[in-house]
Amino acid sequence: MRATQHTFSMQGKMATTEPLVRSATDCIVHAVIADPRYGDDQSAQLSELIVDSMPTCVKPVRAMIDAYDHYYGDGSGEAFFMGPYLDVLPMAVSAVTKKTP
Repeated sequence: MRATQHTFSMQGKMATTEPLVRSATDCIVHAVIADPRYGDDQSAQLSELIVDSMPTCVKPVRAMIDAYDHYYGDGSGEAFFMGPYLDVLPMAVSAVTKKTP
């Protein structure tokens, strides 16, 4: 029997999807840092670097989107990715990359 959005508590859904969000974000951060264009003028290029990291990170991003669809209902993964996730991603990447030498 396939689990649906009704078989897990909200806390269970969050506990299951949070590591996938972290994995996608970690992949994007590492791709941004590894990009040769990443340098002193990070803020001017950050959005472009994030966009360019997507082909490298398609598997963890797809896993995150698919998990949201599975636990929260069809279409919720893309809605999460295109909305709340992308809204905070530049700030999250910026915060992590500032800590990285």
